[in-house]
Amino acid sequence: MQNTHSIVLGGGCFWCLEAFYQLFRGVVDVTPGYAGGTTENPSYEDVCYGVGNHAEVVRVTYQPEVITLETILEIFWAIHDPTTLNKQGHDTGPQYRSAVYFTDDADGQIVAFSKDLAQNNWDNRIVTEVAKLTTFYEAESYHKNYFLNNPEKAYCQVIINPKLKQIKQKFESLMK
Repeated sequence: MQNTHSIVLGGGCFWCLEAFYQLFRGVVDVTPGYAGGTTENPSYEDVCYGVGNHAEVVRVTYQPEVITLETILEIFWAIHDPTTLNKQGHDTGPQYRSAVYFTDDADGQIVAFSKDLAQNNWDNRIVTEVAKLTTFYEAESYHKNYFLNNPEKAYCQVIINPKLKQIKQKFESLMK
């Protein structure tokens, strides 16, 4: 396998983010999890009830020779509303906040530049949390490949499918 790199992103429910990023060439893994909080080994229930203030996130592992971090971030700014604090659609709470957690300073500079560019596409100020990743906790196994394993579930039909159609139209040339 080619060289891989990763970035951790939060933008609402991690089921949506996982479903989106799995579509792109060069993305080799998308792992739902929790980051940005204060407790060790949080559970889904902990995160839902605000214990430790973690965000639902995905770790996107990708091949930079195939898809760049800049492109990963361009997709990120397009697939959620980074101007709403602790809210994406009907999902409300700090666990649904917009966040980018990077692992090295060079990526941090790319994220900052990308955020500044993305601001041109939004009337309201982007409120995305940008920080160096301290710890990523993998979510429970039933969250992995949620959309792929549960396409008939109401959340998948009503929330994820319509968003996927929009993303497919905008980024079709980058998809598998």
